[in-house]
Amino acid sequence: MKNSLVSAIFFFYLLIVSVRSDVLSDSCREAAKDDPNIKFDFCVSTLQENPKAKSATGVADLVEVAIETAISNAKSMGSIISKLLSKKSLEQYVRSCLEDCSELYSDAGSDLSRGQQAFEGKDYGTANTVVSAAMDGAVTCEDQFKEKKGVVSPLTKENQDFFQLTAISLAFINMVQK
Repeated sequence: MKNSLVSAIFFFYLLIVSVRSDVLSDSCREAAKDDPNIKFDFCVSTLQENPKAKSATGVADLVEVAIETAISNAKSMGSIISKLLSKKSLEQYVRSCLEDCSELYSDAGSDLSRGQQAFEGKDYGTANTVVSAAMDGAVTCEDQFKEKKGVVSPLTKENQDFFQLTAISLAFINMVQK
């Protein structure tokens, strides 16, 4: 009798764990299907690094995970940009672009925090607007390097990753709204 009870508890535990892990995969699959800017593998691998993703029971939980991940990424961008700015040999134009990018990512972190608060308050319109503003920061950062011929952005991959993280956040917010 005791073994049956232990087996039943273990079975239900495995069932719950497998259902929760499917929430992330299913949500990322849905987001990637509807948005060409979102790559399924990136979505899953990046978000599963956050311990909260493991306990997510629905896409609403994943909005928090996605926004937190994007906020963390925006802060990391600040560090990356600071390291680049510490190089004395930077061309003035690149230095100016990096300084602008630093400000854009600082603003993006603030926008994402406001977006998270708005989402928690079920103000999905505001959440969508401010997360979109954060997303625009990555595009603006990348585009300004292209304004001068021959200049290559040292942040292309990082800008693409941040853009995708904000796209995931927006996709999840929109999935909750439906």
